[in-house]
Amino acid sequence: MIATSFIAFLSLFLLIGISSAFVAKKTAHDYLIANQSVPPWLVGLSAVATNNSGYMFIGMIGVTYSTGLSSLWIMIGWIIGDLTASLLSVTRIRQASERKNINSFGGLIAHWHGQDHRQLRRLVGFFTVFFLTVYAAAQLKAGSKATSVLLDWQPETGIIAGAAIVLVYSLSGGLRASIWTDAAQSMVMMVGMLALMGVGIHINGGLSSSLDQLHAVSDDYMNLMGDMGAFEGLLFIIGWFFGGTAVIGQPHVIIRFMSISSTEQVKNMRVYYYLWFTFFYAATVMVGLLCRLIFPEAGSFDPELALPKMAQSLLPDVFVGLVLAALFAATLSTADSLILSCSAAATRDFFSGKGQSLIAAKISTFSVLSVAVWIALSNNQTVFNLVLDAWGLLASAFVPLILNYCFGRRLPEYAAMATVIIGVVVFVTWNKAGLGGLVYSVAPGTVAGLITFAVLHRLWGDNEGEVHGHEPN
Repeated sequence: MIATSFIAFLSLFLLIGISSAFVAKKTAHDYLIANQSVPPWLVGLSAVATNNSGYMFIGMIGVTYSTGLSSLWIMIGWIIGDLTASLLSVTRIRQASERKNINSFGGLIAHWHGQDHRQLRRLVGFFTVFFLTVYAAAQLKAGSKATSVLLDWQPETGIIAGAAIVLVYSLSGGLRASIWTDAAQSMVMMVGMLALMGVGIHINGGLSSSLDQLHAVSDDYMNLMGDMGAFEGLLFIIGWFFGGTAVIGQPHVIIRFMSISSTEQVKNMRVYYYLWFTFFYAATVMVGLLCRLIFPEAGSFDPELALPKMAQSLLPDVFVGLVLAALFAATLSTADSLILSCSAAATRDFFSGKGQSLIAAKISTFSVLSVAVWIALSNNQTVFNLVLDAWGLLASAFVPLILNYCFGRRLPEYAAMATVIIGVVVFVTWNKAGLGGLVYSVAPGTVAGLITFAVLHRLWGDNEGEVHGHEPN
């Protein structure tokens, strides 16, 4: 019954994605950016589902299970950072993409002020393909964790099944298929999380009893600061604030903001995005806490399996299938977005001018997905760290440029490239030095990029050098 329910929901997602082909136009512009005609509610639900992914279902629940209520600061810092970045940039991003008829993230950065920074665009394309392919591999791996627990599948089977579904509907309708399925998946994700939260509270004797039991886990488990001191806690929150601002450095999320039907609809989009985001994040933290009551032995337990094991223990088979579909949907909603962003980066940015056709975009989609599957099958790092590395690297590379561009500041091409590279180098160095536990590495990476931009802007001002007449695409 679990398998039947699971397959039924996956079939629904597949049909929704394939149905988008009936309204798709047979152009690369429509395939990559849905003709910039997507209504705000769809963009909001798609962007937030893409943003949250398997990290929320697998990683965040695992962190909450292990650390307790202090994980709430990740939510608070992340959402405030996300909202701050959105208010500063998303409207300007949509305006810039409309002015230049741009349909890739690299094109957005390279042509923001009317310039044609071709080498910068190739650098952005390279980083996008490299980092997002790793990110996509993490999503496929996250989905396989659930199928291995609930369906007794080998991890390889779950990875390949997820990739096959993504491939079919991505080739059918491109970004529009991804957005349509994201919206459906976001609803199933919410229903699945609420079902687990409700049953978890009920099985532990109600909300009051559940809270009493959680306080008894350990002295620090329900302490908002956990075992952190004041200074350590402040650094923790600041790090996750920067993690939230990182949203504007994520090509797969930004491309959704670029696809909205008009600049005037950005405010409406935010309502759907942040209502869902806040409610779902809070429910995720609660489910992570409840998992600790149901599986109290933390020592030998893989916290990233907390959610599927909780569903298996508490729910009827048909609802276990629903939760499994919700978890799988969370990974697919991000994986498809990542693959399509890589496809745009490869055909439009890295190999700009050499593969602009629709068939080239689809071949690129297949190629990138194949590499992501290979990485997922061969890598044994935890999902949480895989996603955080890719997310933080992208933010460190691109957020400093985008924020400054939004305020009208500009740099010569090679100075802009230096800003991107220094942000990445600092992120990697901070991680390698083992300082990621002190403050999330995206904070020093982003700050380094911002400082680099400020220094170089001081030296060169707004001098762009030669502006070429090449038409963006």
